[in-house]
Amino acid sequence: MGFGSYDESEQKEQTADDDEDVEAVNVHENDHHGEMSFESDVSTDELVDQLGAMKDDEDDE
Repeated sequence: MGFGSYDESEQKEQTADDDEDVEAVNVHENDHHGEMSFESDVSTDELVDQLGAMKDDEDDE
């Protein structure tokens, strides 16, 4: 067989093995619907300056 070749007979009548015992994953099981807050002694200007410094460090690499 060459590159990209396949036996078409292998492509017919494919069936998936369904396991009845396997439970589905619930992606919303641990959703959080509350609020989050935090207090900081750092001013917004200081945080913006720190962010700028981190971005400058990334650019240097």
